[in-house]
Amino acid sequence: MVVALAAGLLTAACGSGSTSSSPASAPSSPTSAAASSPAPGATSALCQDVAALRASVDKLKHVTIGAGTVDELQADVADVKSKLNAVKTEAHGQAQAQISAMEDSIAKLESAVKTLTSNFSASAVSGTVSALRGVAASASSLLGALSKQCPSATSSPST
Repeated sequence: MVVALAAGLLTAACGSGSTSSSPASAPSSPTSAAASSPAPGATSALCQDVAALRASVDKLKHVTIGAGTVDELQADVADVKSKLNAVKTEAHGQAQAQISAMEDSIAKLESAVKTLTSNFSASAVSGTVSALRGVAASASSLLGALSKQCPSATSSPST
């Protein structure tokens, strides 16, 4: 899916239509929280934040990169960053390696978008697509790590 997304984004930046890949949604399973998870209220809040992060990342993965969509891309990146911060707060140290990796990938995407803003070119689009792939991969890893606490967080096949 990421390869199709990258190809679609690169094509979109060159003047064609928008991406056509559809988000893969994982089925929810009625599994109870793991014994090592936080209190039930905390798990519920964590799962709500994880669901919000998943939705935000899905929206980001489907943005069309074009000269007129940089503001939308910046807003979507800011939204993902905000949702990740909420997950980080509720996770209470769980999945810290995956959260850190996602923070790093978001920072790289922010830098790529900044370059795209100042110099909209094929090279800048390519760098942004690559950074988007990094965010998708790190999000998939994080969602997979939190899937025991939040079974509906199972990562989508984006890597």
